Amino acid sequence: MARRILPGLPLTLGITLVYVAVIVVLPLGALIFKAASLGPGDYWTIISSDRAVASYRVTLLCAAAATAFNLVFGMALAWVIVRYRFPGRRIVDALVDLPFALPTAVAGIALTTLFASNGWFGSALSTLGLKVAYTPLGIIIAMAFTSLPFIVRTVQPVLEELDGALEEAAQTLGASDSEIFAKVLLPQLFPAILAGLSLSFARSLGEFGAIIFIAGNQPYETEITALLAFIRLEEYDYPASAAIASVMLMAAFLMLAITNILQTRALRYTVKG
Repeated sequence: MARRILPGLPLTLGITLVYVAVIVVLPLGALIFKAASLGPGDYWTIISSDRAVASYRVTLLCAAAATAFNLVFGMALAWVIVRYRFPGRRIVDALVDLPFALPTAVAGIALTTLFASNGWFGSALSTLGLKVAYTPLGIIIAMAFTSLPFIVRTVQPVLEELDGALEEAAQTLGASDSEIFAKVLLPQLFPAILAGLSLSFARSLGEFGAIIFIAGNQPYETEITALLAFIRLEEYDYPASAAIASVMLMAAFLMLAITNILQTRALRYTVKG
């Protein structure tokens, strides 16, 4: 009988369940329990207030814009890292993970310094009539910075494993570069792209530290939902904070459910193809 390197199923499953219960289930359960302490009327009044709705709008629109930017730039960055060899390639590859290693508050301060009206980038953009810091554009930049690695790191390994013979065969049949990408590469990359988009969007929804420094935090204009929940927490209004946070929790679960459905369909289409 071959020796097992890893422990058996009962032990590993038990450790996994305990970890999930302590790290995931208990915090989410406490959040739901606190939000449930409100009556239906009070709960609806809190989550449908003008300020809360404005924060949802700012958060969702900025997260969508940041994710759309990351889709284009992240795909291009992953493509360059995988398909080309150039001086400094390893440095660029390592810098992709910088938002993971850098504390988000430090990232927020750095972005604010760069994009303020007297900053390196902000002063140049000011001459063009563009203001970044303390505007929704600043929120988008902060979200894009912190969530970019999710797109790159989900697409990059799939690109590395693609069979180059398929592209060569398409070229010999007279397909153009755009046709090869759309009909040969994109179907294989689509599940990974969906995974990266969902992770990037979820990270943008929950981002806090990098945003509060560059956003300006003006109610109805640049106030994100995470900040509004934090404000209610500082006011010791724990049920209201939990209620606002529960809305974003439900939005995240809904987004993940839709993404999983789309991924399953994309995988089935790829296998049939």
